[in-house]
Amino acid sequence: MKIGIAGTHRVATVMLTSGAVLTTGALAAPAAMASPATVAAAKKPSITAKGGYVMNSGTGRSLYTKAADTRRSTGSTTKIMTARVVLAHKNLNLSRKVTIRKAYSDYIVRNTASSARLIVGDKVTVRQLLYGLMLPSGCDAAYALADTFGKGSTRKARVKSFIGKMNSTAKSLGLKNTHFDSFDGIGKGRNYSTPRDLTKLTRDAMRHSTFRSVVKTRSTKQKTVTKSGGYRYMNWRNTNPLLGSYSGALGVKTGSGPEAKYCLVFAAKRGGKTVIGTVLASSSAAKRSSDAKKLLSYGFAK
Repeated sequence: MKIGIAGTHRVATVMLTSGAVLTTGALAAPAAMASPATVAAAKKPSITAKGGYVMNSGTGRSLYTKAADTRRSTGSTTKIMTARVVLAHKNLNLSRKVTIRKAYSDYIVRNTASSARLIVGDKVTVRQLLYGLMLPSGCDAAYALADTFGKGSTRKARVKSFIGKMNSTAKSLGLKNTHFDSFDGIGKGRNYSTPRDLTKLTRDAMRHSTFRSVVKTRSTKQKTVTKSGGYRYMNWRNTNPLLGSYSGALGVKTGSGPEAKYCLVFAAKRGGKTVIGTVLASSSAAKRSSDAKKLLSYGFAK
């Protein structure tokens, strides 16, 4: 999300962790016996989002399209690719400690960006940075990851290198209508994708067990090492409204911004079927959640 949080030296309130609820699907009834709810779910829904796409993750089959290949600003759904690039890193050590730099804090303040409230001087693991990236949508966590996993002798060069990896990964995945100019969605007008491409990206990212674990977590309490050698607890809650409100929800990522409006990449599993989808440029946070639920229900009914 792009809701500004200027304070980077405070710790958020402790939230309790609870998992997404999974339910098993029933066998489809004959058409003549279908309930009114099933009939309604099978009818192509109307959504407020300007773009939408849903696929069966198991087969890759398209289940719903609305301007699915129209390029739009992606907001913080960009961070799905940030996580994907990190997780594909050769010999990745999720326990590696990263020191939080003042540059990350200054970036948050300068851009009035969403924050994981990371504290300068603290040592935070890569795994914890992924939680800070995907749950509270921390642009400071995104910056830390780009600085850590990019190549170069300067921070600017490392960030540029990391964004280059984001774009080369998009190309390797066949995402023809996707381009990134930032590690977090705060771009310069060249940060875009489509509902179809973001869904394909997410399908690929969900193959990583760490990604699946992170995005389905509703809240977490993480112990970090302070500059003085002590410790503190960071408490992060997931911005994804589907967790806990839609049966079988698996997460994935919210996004918003002046250009992007309200976006949501989502996934859910019922029985043996996993449905993944995206809505871009919905009219409000409530509407993007409603749009996603409609599309998930339609996807399961197909």
